[in-house]
Amino acid sequence: MADSNLSVHTDNPDLTPCFQNTILAWIPSIYLWSALPFYLLYLKHNKRGYIVLSMLSRFKTLFGVLLWCVSWADLFYSFHELLQNRTPPPVYFVTPLIVGITVLLATLLIQYERLRGVQSSGVLIIFWFLSVLCAVGPFRSKIMTTAYLKDIKGQVNERFRFTTFYIYFALIIVELILSCFKEKPPFFSPVNTDPNPCPELTSGFLSRLTFWWFTSMAILGYKRPLEDKDLWSLNEDDTSKVIVQQLSKEWDKEKAMCKDTTSRHHKPKGIPHHAHREFFEVLIRHKKHNRKPSFLKALLRTFGSYFLIGSFFKLIQDLLSFVNPQLALIGFIKNKDAPAWWGYVIAALMFICAVLQTLILHQHFQYCFVTGMRLRTGITGVIYRKSLVITNSAKRSSTVGEIVNLMSVDAQRFMDLMTFLNMLWSAPLQIFLALYFLWQTLGPSVLAGVAVMVLLIPFNSAIAMKTRAFQVEQMRYKDSRIKLMNEILGGIKVLKLYAWEPSFSEKVLEIRKNELRVLKKSAYLNSLSNFAWISAPFLVALTTFAVYVSVDEKNILDAEKAFVSLSLFNILKFPLSMLPQVISNIVQVRRTWYRSCFQQLEQTEPQMSLVSGNAISVTNASFSWGKELNINLLVPSGALVAVVGHVGCGKSSLVSALLGEMEKLEGEVAVKGSVAYVPQQAWIQNATLKDNILFGQAPNEQKYQNVLEACALKTDLEVLPGGDQTEIGEKGINLSGGQRQRVSLARAVYSNSDIYLLDDPLSAVDSHVAKHIFDKVIGPDGVLKGKTRILVTHGISFLPQVDHIVVLGDGKISEMGSYQDLLKQNKAFAEFLRNYALDEDIEEDEPTGTELTAKICPFSPNDSCVLTRELSVISSEGGECPNKMSTKRRICDKKPAEPPLPRKNLNEKLIQAETAETGRVKLTVFWQYMKAVGPVTSLVICFLYCCQNAAAIGANVWLSDWTNEPVINETQHNTTMRIGVYAALGLLQGLIVLISSFTLAMGGISAARSLHTALLENKFHTPQSFYDTTPTGRIINRFSKDIYVIDEVIPPTIVMFFGTFFSSLSTMIVIIASTPLFAVVIVPLAILYFFVQRFYVATSRQLKRLESVSRSPIYSHFSETVSGASVIRAYGRVKSFIDISDLKVDENQKSYYPGIISNRWLGIRVEFVGNCIVLFAALFAVIGKNSLNAGLVGLSVSYALQVTLSLNWMVRMTSELETNIVAVERIKEYSETETEAPWVIEGKSPPEDWPSKGELEFVNYSVRYRKGLDLVLKGLNLQVHGGEKIGIVGRTGAGKSSMTLCLFRILEAAKGEIKIDGVKIAEIGLHDLRSRLTIIPQDPVLFSGTLRMNLDPFNKYSDEEIWKALELSHLKRFVSSQPSMLDYECSEGGENLSVGQRQLVCLARALLRKTRILILDEATAAVDLETDDLIQMTIRTQFEDCTVLTIAHRLNTIMDYTRVLVLDNGTVAEFDTPANLIASKGIFYSMAKDAGLA
Repeated sequence: MADSNLSVHTDNPDLTPCFQNTILAWIPSIYLWSALPFYLLYLKHNKRGYIVLSMLSRFKTLFGVLLWCVSWADLFYSFHELLQNRTPPPVYFVTPLIVGITVLLATLLIQYERLRGVQSSGVLIIFWFLSVLCAVGPFRSKIMTTAYLKDIKGQVNERFRFTTFYIYFALIIVELILSCFKEKPPFFSPVNTDPNPCPELTSGFLSRLTFWWFTSMAILGYKRPLEDKDLWSLNEDDTSKVIVQQLSKEWDKEKAMCKDTTSRHHKPKGIPHHAHREFFEVLIRHKKHNRKPSFLKALLRTFGSYFLIGSFFKLIQDLLSFVNPQLALIGFIKNKDAPAWWGYVIAALMFICAVLQTLILHQHFQYCFVTGMRLRTGITGVIYRKSLVITNSAKRSSTVGEIVNLMSVDAQRFMDLMTFLNMLWSAPLQIFLALYFLWQTLGPSVLAGVAVMVLLIPFNSAIAMKTRAFQVEQMRYKDSRIKLMNEILGGIKVLKLYAWEPSFSEKVLEIRKNELRVLKKSAYLNSLSNFAWISAPFLVALTTFAVYVSVDEKNILDAEKAFVSLSLFNILKFPLSMLPQVISNIVQVRRTWYRSCFQQLEQTEPQMSLVSGNAISVTNASFSWGKELNINLLVPSGALVAVVGHVGCGKSSLVSALLGEMEKLEGEVAVKGSVAYVPQQAWIQNATLKDNILFGQAPNEQKYQNVLEACALKTDLEVLPGGDQTEIGEKGINLSGGQRQRVSLARAVYSNSDIYLLDDPLSAVDSHVAKHIFDKVIGPDGVLKGKTRILVTHGISFLPQVDHIVVLGDGKISEMGSYQDLLKQNKAFAEFLRNYALDEDIEEDEPTGTELTAKICPFSPNDSCVLTRELSVISSEGGECPNKMSTKRRICDKKPAEPPLPRKNLNEKLIQAETAETGRVKLTVFWQYMKAVGPVTSLVICFLYCCQNAAAIGANVWLSDWTNEPVINETQHNTTMRIGVYAALGLLQGLIVLISSFTLAMGGISAARSLHTALLENKFHTPQSFYDTTPTGRIINRFSKDIYVIDEVIPPTIVMFFGTFFSSLSTMIVIIASTPLFAVVIVPLAILYFFVQRFYVATSRQLKRLESVSRSPIYSHFSETVSGASVIRAYGRVKSFIDISDLKVDENQKSYYPGIISNRWLGIRVEFVGNCIVLFAALFAVIGKNSLNAGLVGLSVSYALQVTLSLNWMVRMTSELETNIVAVERIKEYSETETEAPWVIEGKSPPEDWPSKGELEFVNYSVRYRKGLDLVLKGLNLQVHGGEKIGIVGRTGAGKSSMTLCLFRILEAAKGEIKIDGVKIAEIGLHDLRSRLTIIPQDPVLFSGTLRMNLDPFNKYSDEEIWKALELSHLKRFVSSQPSMLDYECSEGGENLSVGQRQLVCLARALLRKTRILILDEATAAVDLETDDLIQMTIRTQFEDCTVLTIAHRLNTIMDYTRVLVLDNGTVAEFDTPANLIASKGIFYSMAKDAGLA
């Protein structure tokens, strides 16, 4: 069979006829038969409808039948010969038989596939391809034989067989070509209504193999930036609906199995009964301990099989990667008399092997990434569904933040792990194989090299550990910096009014300094690990070669040994570095699992419905939620029941219990009919106002209008910019507290349910609105009459009108009955009434302003509307509760900057302005970054990189020179010198790497520092109007995301980019130097590469942007859901919320999926370019064989083999760099916004004691908020004498607040001027002006930090002065009772102080400053009367001789002022003493009359 002279050592090789007729002919058949069972199984499960018989299919079948005829013609010919008594060898019977049956099978398969709806068959394409491949050899030899025989005898005896073979050969080529075309889509397949289906499903096998179907999107993305509408729909199998269903099914199975194992124990015989119980308990405990349902198993069952296909590809790819080093090209070059065809075959094999490797590797990645993507969809979906049914006690153990984190970060971790999971077995396999081949080449000396590698692993992992520690530390600094920035931007107006910016700017820069210090440390470490990573293969090679040469003189390092082992070492590099990473990733994910125990939290029990006469019955039920509740309660249908009690007695818990939100310990609860629930804190969705009210119900205009009317929302709609189509921000941020509560109530009323659970819905609205709502909605004549209503309330005035009153005390019902009954009993309730009634009277006299000035608390000051149960702790001062909600409420309730409508609309437009950036990044941005790094540094870095690569090339050239050294008596000379120079060059390279990566890191850090400083500087000098029109989130984004990119993403990306760029460059140089012919090929390859790169970068950048834009809605919707879970459950909207979440996840995956594919698409194309480089390097080496030495060829081929990877990464890095460098642009944009006037103007400072008299004069003064808006104050002329007390009043929008803003030059004059003590304020520096005026703003803003810092951030005053101010502002008792006194830590926004206390802190600030002019912007909402009186009293005594301007919302405070200024529409309407104004019966008189003061 084998005849080496015929087949190998000849210039005209041929294969023996025996081999041709057996092995070669059988290969395709063996392949098809072995693939068949698996393929049929696959087809059985995947039916897509059948395909109509087409011309293509008919031709394929026809040629298949012809092929079968041809092969069997051969068979019959052999029988014919038998009859002729010429006995042909058995092969001539067996082979045609096998081939014939196989071809018939293939033909049948074509039809079966058509019926199963397969449009393009991979199995058959490979079969035809193999057939053609195996027929090429025999084809050539048959032609040669024919020619040879003609020469000799002039006749051919095998004419028949030759003819059939030629026909056979032609037919299989035709079949191969035909099978590459795809059929039409299947018929009767489920109708695809998709507007934009993914072409993957309908694309052919070859198209899928090379990801050719993605090209259309790549071209589109290159032509114009991609948008949402260009994205393909997800494949059915990748949608949330399918995946989450599978995963949930597997998870339920898993849970069921665990239950089974626990309950499978019967009572053992012969154990007494009581002992049996103990035994059983022990058993169960033991069992439970054994087996918990494992979510991991469910995941494995769902995604495992799909993932394994990818693993199979990985296995093949790993094996293939060792083929190339084994192909003996170098040996061929050395062997001068080897026939030339060897070289061509070797070159072709190298190429084919590389192409196969590329195709298979990317298939593997595809499977891994899709598994990762599905995993994320699955986990996200399951967690989302879980979060809707988790009980409140469970929710207490994990916060919203934690759950959202679990969903975003940890699902992401899983996804990232998928790509590397295969490395767990693949890395050891690769290491083992590489070592085996190395041992073959170099013998035991390999162990020296391996030892070095093993030693480097702990070094690397130590660095990794340390880096991680630094990362944690840096995260801490970053978080605190962002938190501080958030506060600063939230209170920027206050900072401006107090002229406190420098102090806060310093605080930020201090944190930033520490952050950069840590960054610098990790940069040192990074450059070390870079050094290790670059030098590792070199050090290994060095030690191995040195040991190999030194051990025995006879050991000769020739080119083959050197370069084969070098390429093996390069293969080793990857698994060795990956293994530690994968392991640490797995450890992290394991940690995540422990967090995912979230999956096992208990779920809520739905309440049973009993059909009894009562709407609600609770019998002997006890519940727990931190504290116990024991309740017996029957509520008849249609009754109105009020639940009252002191703070924290369990009123809201009772409502939760009825909703089934609390753990029930015993007893039973029955609720008849549907439920509507109004929680204490209104839960508002991020949707339009109308959607919030309809909440998934069918719209009914008449009913809707009635609901709006009843809930007093009509007036609010007029104020909102878009009416009921106004988009409401997250957590209802653009509604006031009262509005949110009313929307929440309207939702309940609209839902038209049977039972209404109203948890204190009236606390957040003004008293007259509360009355309106009670009369129109809740009360006996309201919209809801006849429904069952349970109303938790603090409002005493409504109690006489309810049917029953339930009084709760300490989790028990202390008394029940009607209002009259309870008064007669004269127990706790009557006491309660007496206490509250007094306060209620004060409240009634209190004038309420317009409806917008929503009072936060219409009830008693002592109980200042407790909205959050946990915080109802009575503080030592004034007995009010430090209340979390009210601060947020207050900020929302303050009037929007004065003219509400124009500002809102403008704001809407402005807020849409920021979208994902599109298009190419301009070179100027790179230049800006270079400037930030420093142009000299940039040049130095480039120079260092050149040197590094020069050293690397030098070392390898030296090695190739060494291997060419002549061998004399079986030894090589001056080996020590050779090793020395090699070592020196290699170490030099390592050293330069160290220096260059370090310089780059330093450059990056200095750039980061200067960019951040410029941004911060500008933001403190930006005028207030910028902050009014720009959402804080957008500015914070610049400080967090973009600064993070500049700190931590851009420098490593640049390192990678330079590394890959220079390594590709050096490859080209080396190949051209060793085989100059190669230069010819470079141009076309470069053009191809450039095109692929441009297409990819444009498309992938845009896909990344779309992906990140569509990612955040998932998480914001999720956190919204978690916080509103009880409302969603109460209204039975769980299903539709799940659908919304699934939709959002799918939207995100829709842009993520093409992103994965784009990487595969790029990889295959770029690696093809790389493979061509390998091919040409080898080919030209073969062509120029005689002029080359083996060392040079080894050098150029080993470089070429590495180039694919660096080409691929170079494109990726270009893309990364272009995506991320945008951050520089965005920061630049915000560092160059317009600034306000300078803080201090040299030589224009006012005298030290200015203003000494406190005289104010407005001269023909006009002002507008921003360019393009109307004037707010029009030609104001007025004079205020020193020491006067002036009240400023006017309807909403008359320009009251604008006046104060003008005094501080927050707004600059449009025309006219303001003089203070004769000095024109427009001519002095802003800080000079602002630090000489004092303001008590309407919403007290505190910053997190010590109390002392909040009073005096510049440390100007002594402790005595501060204590004096605290005493006068009535805070001394509170502060001295705190253990840390003045260093009492205020939390963010001062939330650990009550609103009243915060107001007093602002008063203390004013007292400390004590300038001649005080401006008091009265709080809109009556926080509580007590605080208010304290402030007024202090001002009257302490600021007697100062000029005081008060913007009054409540007239009784200013009735005794010197004069009152009435503004109307931006002009002075009246300006006189209060008495005169009332006498003159003008605007002021009518206002006073409304308030009941005239």
